[in-house]
Amino acid sequence: MMMRDDLRGAAALRLLQSADELRDRLSGAFAAVHGLSVNEFLLLMHLERAGENTLSRVELAKRLFVSASTVTRMIAPMEKIGLVSREVAERDARLALVNITKAGAEKLKDAKLTFKQHASYAFEDRWSNDDIATLSDLLHRFVAGRTAHLT
Repeated sequence: MMMRDDLRGAAALRLLQSADELRDRLSGAFAAVHGLSVNEFLLLMHLERAGENTLSRVELAKRLFVSASTVTRMIAPMEKIGLVSREVAERDARLALVNITKAGAEKLKDAKLTFKQHASYAFEDRWSNDDIATLSDLLHRFVAGRTAHLT
């Protein structure tokens, strides 16, 4: 019988492995079909759901669990191809705001279809709807209060 700490450790490792597996499945499809990474997809989703479709670079970093400099490196090529735009905040020139563009919203709309398809594949062979609902509820509890949610 597993000790409580061993059980928690095993659960945490399975959660990390599961996230890596799903990210790996999505990475190929997003890159091949949409020219996006998983993090770029998530960045666009956060912008889409933000008030006025705008977030600061620092807020995006918090939501993506990366550094602000990583966000800067992510948005540069996205800005060049017109998926996002950057502007300086009126009150503080040091504050860079990132906006999703019309082209970015269209790209995200298409990528969401790919995401939905691959999410369906991930659960199709071993999961009942009740299993999926229970897992979703448990994962929601795991992240409750820690970050802005995409669901």
